[in-house]
Amino acid sequence: MRALTVLKPGLLTTVQDRGRPGLAYLGVPRSGAADLPALELANRLVGNEPGAAGLEFTVTGAVLRAEEPLLVAVTGAPAPVRVAGAEVPHGAAVRVPAGAELAVGTARTGLRSYLAVGGGVAVPPVLGSRATDTLSGLGPAPLRKGDAIPIGPPRAVRAADDEAIAAAPTGAGGTDAARTGTGHTSAGGTDAARTGTGRTGAGPDGDAGHGDAGRAGAGGAAAVVLRVHPGPRVDWFTPTAVRTLLSADYRVSPTSNRVGMRLAGPALARAVDAELPSEGVVLGAVQVPAGGEPLVFLADHPTTGGYPVIAVVDPDDVPRAAQARPGTPVRFESEGVPGWT
Repeated sequence: MRALTVLKPGLLTTVQDRGRPGLAYLGVPRSGAADLPALELANRLVGNEPGAAGLEFTVTGAVLRAEEPLLVAVTGAPAPVRVAGAEVPHGAAVRVPAGAELAVGTARTGLRSYLAVGGGVAVPPVLGSRATDTLSGLGPAPLRKGDAIPIGPPRAVRAADDEAIAAAPTGAGGTDAARTGTGHTSAGGTDAARTGTGRTGAGPDGDAGHGDAGRAGAGGAAAVVLRVHPGPRVDWFTPTAVRTLLSADYRVSPTSNRVGMRLAGPALARAVDAELPSEGVVLGAVQVPAGGEPLVFLADHPTTGGYPVIAVVDPDDVPRAAQARPGTPVRFESEGVPGWT
């Protein structure tokens, strides 16, 4: 059976793909990989279609056993990767022999690492996606010890690609070949080089959930700069609040998860105190709950919210937010973005 058996599931390991776009009108959230370019890169490295399902590790990685020979790649937040006890490259395709343990360690920087397996994770799809949605409960549950993760049939590997795949070690000592990579890098993705930090989240309408990022510290992480567009309710805030949003330094709160990135910093004063009926929200929406501190909706965000949205993070920058660890400085930037006056 082509499968991975979970020996140690880590802090939070979920199955992810491109999610369930286009179903918000039915109340179905999008979900999917928090740092989608990183998962798509891993899929390319092992010859999968970009939308194939893989595993998303939060901070601590996991330990898995290959039940048959498999081709794998780990991308996203840089973390040590070992096969049968020997270090193998991050960001490269690696062969894992049958019975060998694949261990992805704690992320050195960033927050989420991704594992693609040749053939893709083949759990049953729900509403067209295999993604775990931690808010709605759709998709498979987070991985637990003893779970068997089914893997689909692999696509054919070209001879030129086969020569570039890192040879996995057959024993704990490993070989020099195990450390050779494909030559591919994370260019174009957000493979921690772009993101560099970590991620957080908050519950719907600003009700922060349990932080799946709370055990990761940012240390001296550089600021994450997010380009923002004016939100649909920017006129509900004072001019001073808008200037504050676009100039102040915020920090990622540990009360964060896949739903959104809650921020600690200056409160944003509203010009309109009326109650806002719930309305649709999108990935990257910067919502301002009653306390005035903004939060940025991420992959598992709800489809509607009842607090005003002052801005929306540019889609290309959302993966940076998804990799921002608690304590990481965050700044919003309007330079070069049309619509701000």
